[in-house]
Amino acid sequence: MHQVTTSPESVRAVSIAEAATIIPRAERILVFGCSGTGKSTLAQALARRFGLTYVSMDRDIFWLPGWKLRPREESVQRIRDAVAGERWIMDGNNPSTLPIRLARADMVLWRRPARSVSVRSVLGRWWKYRGRTRPDMAPGCPERIDLQFLKYIWTFEKREAPKFAAMLASHGRDIPVLTLKSFQESDELLSRLPAVNE
Repeated sequence: MHQVTTSPESVRAVSIAEAATIIPRAERILVFGCSGTGKSTLAQALARRFGLTYVSMDRDIFWLPGWKLRPREESVQRIRDAVAGERWIMDGNNPSTLPIRLARADMVLWRRPARSVSVRSVLGRWWKYRGRTRPDMAPGCPERIDLQFLKYIWTFEKREAPKFAAMLASHGRDIPVLTLKSFQESDELLSRLPAVNE
């Protein structure tokens, strides 16, 4: 039995079994969580399986070549344009724009493995793509890592996760939220889903 620990707030937390019945019918799905939790991998797998448009907030919303951030007004407009679509799955964080995204979402997947898992994953990703840009990142943004980024990961649950929980409680109370605490739980979710959207 899986423990649902999304938030003590009034959030519609669901189990893996429940989520597996909702996702095939969902038109718009949000995936968020700390860096290195497998957001993009899961989102792309679901996009392929159910024919959803994949939107990476890092690649499509926030970053310009050379690790230059888009102006906030432009980024927000790009989010509005993306969520206006009929069928999509979007991965990425930025709690301040969650109200825009939650207003259109049918399902939320929150990746929350242990921070040590996230750190190992990020280090492995850096080694794999060192000097190159990974597919879910904007062109011209080669993989990088520094102490500030590692600190962000290490303190994510303490500093960042409460912001997401508060936004879900305020703007997503009727949206089913599945919290995935490990890569094994993500694998179980995928194994329970049909091969194609029926």
